[in-house]
Amino acid sequence: MDKKDKNNQKDKSWLAKLEEGLHDYYVTPYRRSFARAQRDEDDLFMLLVFAESLGIPNPAAFYTMELLPIVYDRFHEWHTRMGMERSPLDHISCC
Repeated sequence: MDKKDKNNQKDKSWLAKLEEGLHDYYVTPYRRSFARAQRDEDDLFMLLVFAESLGIPNPAAFYTMELLPIVYDRFHEWHTRMGMERSPLDHISCC
């Protein structure tokens, strides 16, 4: 390894550190907003998947039925966040 290669690696690490620092500087103030938006999007998705079970007509019920096994493990967290103390569904007893 010659001197140019060592300097090039040093510059890359310095640039990588600068990039990481700038990313943190610009993203950190918005992390909470990003997390809240992601949680709201997840809540809407859960509502769409469980809409038919909750008595809300869902024209895409046939397609969302395939997603039920994937979202069962997050159902308890979702319904408590939505303000329901107990599971509103008879066939899911998570509480």
